[in-house]
Order: sequence, then structure tokens, then C-alpha cells
Amino acid sequence: MTVRVAASGPVTTVTLDRPGTLNAVTHTLVADLRDALTTIGDDPGCRAVVLTGAGRGFCSGMDLRLGLGADRDEATLMMRTAVAAIALMRSIPQPVVAAVGGPAVGAGFALASASDLRIAGPEAAFSAPFVRLGMSAGDLSLSWFLPRQIGAARASQLFLTAGSLDATEALELGYVSEVTPDPVARAVELAQQIAEQPVAGVRETKRLLNRSITGDGFEEHLERELQTQVDLAFAGDLDQARADFVHARRTATTPH
Repeated sequence: MTVRVAASGPVTTVTLDRPGTLNAVTHTLVADLRDALTTIGDDPGCRAVVLTGAGRGFCSGMDLRLGLGADRDEATLMMRTAVAAIALMRSIPQPVVAAVGGPAVGAGFALASASDLRIAGPEAAFSAPFVRLGMSAGDLSLSWFLPRQIGAARASQLFLTAGSLDATEALELGYVSEVTPDPVARAVELAQQIAEQPVAGVRETKRLLNRSITGDGFEEHLERELQTQVDLAFAGDLDQARADFVHARRTATTPH
């Protein structure tokens, strides 16, 4: 297997596991990732996911030794498999936190961008070399997400010059939430914090954030938010969640 899956309570860590190639993408890897995400999405015990890479890299993009395949049919099959994995990252109900400790190149950049949150290590680098290779930066949703995450002008410059972002630049642009010496540990900690929240609220929030990116108009989105809040107000776990929140706030403000 080129993808390792390890569950620890409500948090599942998915590790791209081709460290000798900095976790370069092959058809087998994206198929393994698709299958892992399919299983995770159906797991009621999983409430948050950490996505990372083994060794020094997050993902170095397509394995150039193998390419996309021998012909158009093979290339199309590989790309459809990879697209299915990306789509699952957005459609599974659990938030996905990317822990990027090294290079995230091409498809690796896309995997990071398709995650809900990104934590970077000091050596992280996000690179889009597509035009240098004669390819398009429209790869696995990257040209959809990145302009929305860092702004159209900055994304255009990066794409059209085959540029990159280091960890500091990514933080300044708001592309990553934090830069920390141990991004995997911090991503797991953050995923655990997410997992502790009421599950319905987290899942509906992810769904609404997806809709805000993928096409609701503002008024449609306001209505969708309204209906979701009403639905959640009468969900079974709301009273307990509210009681826990009030208790925690009182505890935090009570002098010791």
C-alpha cells in the first residue's frame, strides 16, 4: 500500500507513503488515497482527518519517471482517479487538516489546497511548476481553490511564472494557519480539538463552507445558513453542547 491509515480515537491520520520519492503521485497512490477516504467518510467514529506525507516531503507531485500513462486512456483513468480522491476530500463530512513538513509540489500543492486547514513546517514549500513542464495549473482543483485562498492576482503570478511559496509567505498570505516545528503533531492536536465539537455542527459548517466556495449566491447562502442553524437548534445534542460550553466558560472565568 502507498497510503497508510491510522486511527487514534476520533482522529484518523492518512499518510502518503512513498518517502523515497517524496511521496510522488502514481496511479496506485491516488487509488489508495481514494479508497482510504471512501472508508473514512463512512466511518461514524472518525470526526477529523490529518493528511500528511512520510519522510521529508508532503508530496512531490506526479512521478515523472512514470508520467500519466502510456496513452490517453491510461492518462484519463489516472486523472479521473486522482480527481475522485480530491472530490472525496471535500465531500466526506470530516474536516481534513493537511500537515505539510516539506515540499508540496504540483499535485501535492493541490492536495494541500483541497484540505480544510493547512499546518506547515519551517521547511514547507508550495510549488506550481506546471507551465515550466508544458502543463496547465488547472490540476486537481488547484486553479479553483488557490485564487480563493490567496487572491486571484497572487495565484495568477505564481501559476504563470511556475513560482512557489515558502512557509513564511504562505503564512503571510493566510494560506496556512500556522508554521510550527512539528506540523504533524500540531495538526493532530487541531484535529482533536475539532473532534471534540458537536459532530453535527462541524459537519454542517464544512458543508456550508463548501457551498460558499462552489457557487451559492449570497442570498442563497444566507438562506442555507438560516435553515442549517434552525435544523441544528433542534438537534438532539444541542442542549448538552450548550451546557458544556456554559460550564467551560464559567470555569474559565471563576477566580481560583
